Amino acid sequence: MRVRPTAAFAGLVVALLFAAAGAASPGARTPAAPEPDGYRMSDYRAPVPTGLVGATTVSTPELRTLLDTADPILIDVLPRPRKPGNLPATALWMPKPRDNIPGSAWLANVGFGELSAEFADYFRDNLERLSGGDRSRGLVFYCLADCWMSWNAAKRAMEYGYRNVYWYPEGSDGWAAAGLPLERAEPAPMPDFLPPPS
Repeated sequence: MRVRPTAAFAGLVVALLFAAAGAASPGARTPAAPEPDGYRMSDYRAPVPTGLVGATTVSTPELRTLLDTADPILIDVLPRPRKPGNLPATALWMPKPRDNIPGSAWLANVGFGELSAEFADYFRDNLERLSGGDRSRGLVFYCLADCWMSWNAAKRAMEYGYRNVYWYPEGSDGWAAAGLPLERAEPAPMPDFLPPPS
């Protein structure tokens, strides 16, 4: 006697096959990392948490709505290497160009887990300048996709007393993938005496 599978059993088999195919696909999203108590101190390009306690996590559509309905300050925190001190004065220094979300302020190198006192001052001073001293002003922090730098910077801004902090974990990668424009950026000037980040 031949046993025929039920529709429910057949549906379960199909669902399992699709789940297995999705898990094996190269574009499958890596599971989110747990949110640490402190700052992320290394491996900054790795899966990030789904959120940041105290901040509002926004997707690309949510960020577009926020930009249309409010006036938040976009802050790109992608690191930019400093010109090596041992290069001859005549040597050409061409750091990789950065394209970010139009209207952003680029505060380079402020997303490391530990900042020197000088970089902490640079970050605080620029937040004060950009917000006009208004701790309730909306601040949107981003970097690249799966980049802990923006998570660290958003967390640090909250510790500095900013109360309306947004984290955009998709970063400029997610913005570009949605077909939205990017523009060539230059970082906010860093004082000459500023040492490289920790």
